[in-house]
Amino acid sequence: MSGPSIPRFHLAVPVDDLDAARRFYGELIGCEQGRSSDRWIDWNLHGHQFVTHLAPVAGRLRAHNAVDGHDVPVPHFGLILTIPEFHELAARFRDAGTEFVIDPYLRFAGEPGEQWTMFLLDPAGNALEFKAFADDSQVFAVQPAGG
Repeated sequence: MSGPSIPRFHLAVPVDDLDAARRFYGELIGCEQGRSSDRWIDWNLHGHQFVTHLAPVAGRLRAHNAVDGHDVPVPHFGLILTIPEFHELAARFRDAGTEFVIDPYLRFAGEPGEQWTMFLLDPAGNALEFKAFADDSQVFAVQPAGG
């Protein structure tokens, strides 16, 4: 059995409603559900093990960082998709009436690291970013000095 070309990550996040997590991650994003209990759900997030744990958190600390003229929520997590996958997911979010933190747009246009990006919150308030590069070699591109 051959493994993935890159190591898979494991990430667990708190949610306050597992049914809302099932609708958002399973139905809207399209993640396959794995093992679960009445306190957590394992998801296949494009080959990565992503877990939503029932753990209501009061007064979450969130910061913002200025990137390309937008206030990016920190912390956040997400996926790097192909450009067609990115636009298809953005359309699904729009069709579902999702409110974006940062609407889908082309970031760093014409510069190293040019990418499509969008930010949104899941039903529990976890910030997510989905992005896509026309040139995958630009994922770790270095910005020129002063950029």
